[in-house]
Amino acid sequence: MLTQANAPWFVGWGTLALINAGLAQGKNRSGLLWFLLSLLFGPLATLVIVVLPKVRSRLF
Repeated sequence: MLTQANAPWFVGWGTLALINAGLAQGKNRSGLLWFLLSLLFGPLATLVIVVLPKVRSRLF
């Protein structure tokens, strides 16, 4: 149940998901996918996206 005491957690979790989506797009990955993963896994998703290498957009 969402109460005033829990509101900062929801705001922080949502902000983290938006930041992770931006990080993912910076690494040529799907921002939407990582946004959704971040809503489920939070800081763990942040760790994974930071550790993953950037995807090459072209071969040459």
